[in-house]
Amino acid sequence: MFDAAIRLIIDRGTQKTTLKDIGEGAGYSRGLAHNRFGSKDGLLLELFTRFDARWKEHLNGYVGVKTGISAVRAAARALRDFLGLESDYMRGMYILWYESLGHDSEIRTRLADHHRIYREDARRWIERGIQAGEIDPRVNAKQFAVQYCAFIFGTVYQWLVQPEALNLDALFRDYETNLVKVLRKV
Repeated sequence: MFDAAIRLIIDRGTQKTTLKDIGEGAGYSRGLAHNRFGSKDGLLLELFTRFDARWKEHLNGYVGVKTGISAVRAAARALRDFLGLESDYMRGMYILWYESLGHDSEIRTRLADHHRIYREDARRWIERGIQAGEIDPRVNAKQFAVQYCAFIFGTVYQWLVQPEALNLDALFRDYETNLVKVLRKV
């Protein structure tokens, strides 16, 4: 059902996607999605949870226990690869997230919480790199975390709008090169 939901969200957006259509699109009865999730919001929240678990597992496979520059580089590579491996899921989830911005919802609340967590992760990587003597102590870890997330989310947004305009390998390679120049202790 989740694959059917992603396809429909990509094609129609969340507003025009119904539980009935999701159930039928998955090859089930019209009412199964409603019986299982109770409401469209229930299904969308479960979709969010499943996507988040997929992303965390993927990211952890790249970052693991790394800190400092190597953690930031690994996280960027994880995103670059995830865009290729999970492109439909990414497209569907970002549509869901962007559409949630127009009103108060549980999705919007969870998204804000996830953004906070992403910033905290990046801040922690930088702070530990500073403590290890790898990163210039003049780097403001909190501000870097905001800038890092802006690069990540801005890149995804541009990729969603016009994927053919971006050479992801070159973009991320250049970002990593510049990242090392900005962070490395001299």
